[in-house]
Amino acid sequence: MKSIEQAVETLKRNFDKAQKFYEIEKAILSILNFQDFLEKLVAEIKEKRKVHYVWISIIDNSAVAGMIQQSVTAEVLAKTQTNLIDRDTFCNLIKNEPDPILVSDNLKLFHSLLPEKYRHARSLAVVPLTLDGEIVGSINHADESKTRYLPGMDTTLLKRLSTIVSICLSNVTAHEKLNALASRDPLTGLLNRRVLEQTLNYEFDRSKRYGDPLSIAFIDVDDFKGVNDTLGHKTGDELLRYIAGNMLNLTRGSDVVARFAGDEFVIILTNTPAVNAIEFKTRLQSFFADNPMQHGDITIPVSVSCGLAYMDNGDSSAYADAKSFLQKADTMLYEDKKGKGTRCAG
Repeated sequence: MKSIEQAVETLKRNFDKAQKFYEIEKAILSILNFQDFLEKLVAEIKEKRKVHYVWISIIDNSAVAGMIQQSVTAEVLAKTQTNLIDRDTFCNLIKNEPDPILVSDNLKLFHSLLPEKYRHARSLAVVPLTLDGEIVGSINHADESKTRYLPGMDTTLLKRLSTIVSICLSNVTAHEKLNALASRDPLTGLLNRRVLEQTLNYEFDRSKRYGDPLSIAFIDVDDFKGVNDTLGHKTGDELLRYIAGNMLNLTRGSDVVARFAGDEFVIILTNTPAVNAIEFKTRLQSFFADNPMQHGDITIPVSVSCGLAYMDNGDSSAYADAKSFLQKADTMLYEDKKGKGTRCAG
């Protein structure tokens, strides 16, 4: 009789486990963007499976690493403890096997995978994730109990989780690629003009409604035609990518950097008053003046002109709409080209 009761209890526990995995799958199947996907996946596993620590590792330079870095905020990456790991290091840990790995001894061998704050954990389950048949990372579970993930335990449900999450990852990746085609400039990877104008309308209205300061920088590459004419259009394209990449490095995560047209760029400086916008302009122009682009054995000087427009303390009376706000920055760009940094007004 006792053995029957034990069997029934085991069946009940297994059913409950399967039900929790099903609830996790149901929660993530309809998500089509990386930010919500990562956040929901980690939260659901923690809640439904009562696991102390859950995080995602992505192989650096994999098919999804760059997309995640572009589309997921630093806050969500930190919240979910999503991390990048070197490909060779990761493959050495999992031996390039797609099956889940359970560890309860010598977790120090996996410290390169474990976020520092989780390194006191006593057992670990590494569940590889694949995209188009290639391993791109893992969803990791760590627990303070040494017996939670003992080698030799049944990993059927973890394998199922791996399959479902990998399918979701494929769906999210495909959707994000479509979004990127619709919203990104194909040459520089910056946001395109359509998204810029939509975002500027939103930020302009928000600034008027709540009185938050807002600035905008209209940027043009000096003598870009000369680079194209003397060194060729491929070099010109390389120069645009160089400028775009460095503008991203010089701005905050809350700022919006977009390619407007040709060699023109626009940066929306959110919550930025005039004094800080002027400081940004000086920093931007000084950086490019001090950092020419290396093209093989050739050093190409880089110079940009910049026009600013800004609204401080909700004073937007000078601008009827976002379009006129942008036109003001364009006008000041023309003035800057004439005086090269000697005149700047909003």
